[in-house]
Amino acid sequence: MLTTELCRSLDIEHPVLSAGMGSVTGPELAAAVSNAGGLGQVVITGMDRPTAEARIRATLDLTDRSFAANVILDIWKGHEIEAALAAGAPAIFLFWGDFSQYADEIHRAGAKLIVQIGLVAEAVAARDAGADVIVAQGVEAGGHVRGTTPLFSLLPAVVEAVSPLPVAAAGGILDGRGLAAAMSLGGQGVLMGTRFLASNEAFIHPEYQARILAATDDSTVYAEDLFDVGWPSAPHRMLRNRVVAEWEAAGKPSMGSREGEGSIIGRSGFSGRSVEIARFTSFTASPAFEGDMEEVSLWAGTSVGLVTEVRPAGDIVRETVQEAEAILTGLSRGGLG
Repeated sequence: MLTTELCRSLDIEHPVLSAGMGSVTGPELAAAVSNAGGLGQVVITGMDRPTAEARIRATLDLTDRSFAANVILDIWKGHEIEAALAAGAPAIFLFWGDFSQYADEIHRAGAKLIVQIGLVAEAVAARDAGADVIVAQGVEAGGHVRGTTPLFSLLPAVVEAVSPLPVAAAGGILDGRGLAAAMSLGGQGVLMGTRFLASNEAFIHPEYQARILAATDDSTVYAEDLFDVGWPSAPHRMLRNRVVAEWEAAGKPSMGSREGEGSIIGRSGFSGRSVEIARFTSFTASPAFEGDMEEVSLWAGTSVGLVTEVRPAGDIVRETVQEAEAILTGLSRGGLG
């Protein structure tokens, strides 16, 4: 069995974590990943306290294994960590913000702290703040991207800077080849997002999922300030669609000089209510979305072209580990044949 110090720290069997991906990442997906031996995540950022606690309890009803509550500090409401711990979340995953003050609270509750970073300096700060696991995110990642360094340049530098703290790799990884490569560079696990968008348990709009499956290796675009309504100054990577192409053709204008600013491109359910979605909103399309998919932020990482089928999340975890084990065994024997 492919077990690392990361697995022992998080009380999981396999060194595979699912990413937080907005409303797509609900209790069903988190539990499916955890039940297969990985670490699932359930997103609670921006939700009121009763909703956040209910999502944690729903996940606990579906799995008796470890999982993480995902909180983005830059856009949170301020109660999500407390709500997750009160509901019994085994781990808290923090991203994009000042995480330095939360480790004691999380550890007092008996939970683990995972911090995702994009820079070596951030990794050192996370270690010093008391993180149990660090996730190094490369620029290849889909969704919101903290750093600007390619993953396989960033990863060994982070490992060296924070050793012996376990480090997982994120950004463009979707199978056992990526896990094996990460481990060869000192990583002790991987975090995958785009691959789990094409899982049976992802709470994703069917057209969004179909576009993931149809994408090629040149389908993604990295932007610093395109879908910035609701989350400014947060670079991101997504699939090219009409709104992206029009923005590129217009010279990539900043907010204040874009055509169609403020126009409503659809509606979606959120925390029990229907919400209007404005053009250029940072938004993840769930099945509740009703509107124009050519106007929506369709998050995806650079390896999206390798995603060709929808699979149960548990199978994705197991197949990733099996493939990595085969590769690493072959390398240890002096070849892949």
